Amino acid sequence: MHQPGVVQLVVISDIVCPWCYIGLAELQKAIKETASELQLTIKVEHRPFLLHPSMEEDKVLDKAEWYLEKFGADKLEHVKSMVQGRAKEVGIEINFQGVMTQTIRAHRLSRKAYVLGGQELQEKFLDRIFKAYFSEGKDISDFNILGDLAEEAGITSKSEAIEFLTSDEYQEEVETMAAEARKKGVTGVPFTVINGRWAVSGGQTSEVFGQIFRKLAGKGPLRPIPNAPTCDNSGCPIAAASVKS
Repeated sequence: MHQPGVVQLVVISDIVCPWCYIGLAELQKAIKETASELQLTIKVEHRPFLLHPSMEEDKVLDKAEWYLEKFGADKLEHVKSMVQGRAKEVGIEINFQGVMTQTIRAHRLSRKAYVLGGQELQEKFLDRIFKAYFSEGKDISDFNILGDLAEEAGITSKSEAIEFLTSDEYQEEVETMAAEARKKGVTGVPFTVINGRWAVSGGQTSEVFGQIFRKLAGKGPLRPIPNAPTCDNSGCPIAAASVKS
């Protein structure tokens, strides 16, 4: 049952989606700017989505080549400009160098972070792994890199993280959550479910999230929510429907 003054958000995303990184930064900004003012407690749980569900966990692709194949040279320049422009606005860096990999292992660590430390620990890990992937071009399927990121975020030691990753802990849970999102009609991410009743699609701005929070607090109208870029199986970014109920 929904508690008065509490907003429950479930954010479905994948770590190789640039709009998920941008969307996380925008959401965090909106919460920081409005939660205290509106006297709201905003609780966030991040759940997995697999943009490349059939990709083997050990397969590594060149990211630049992957994007070039998906979009072609001319469209890719437009994509880069749009993504990097929005990223700069929220103080993060996104480049298109490095490698493209499956994200199940990263999602397993994200899930472990949430179980151990809730939203705070999970978002600390997500902030770090998004930066590693998009700003530093790191292989986020590599056990040693994931171990370092888990230790930096405070989830566990590097050696314990590697031991966890070589097990099957949270493997089935992550795969089931990702499959259930698709069964419920989620085809692109980020996808944010609000109080289990409404959903907002795409990398929305902090202003849009703030408007939603004000409406939920009874302190403002809800204007039409614009379409926002999202990622799906065919690549990203693309335009997506903005609101579902």
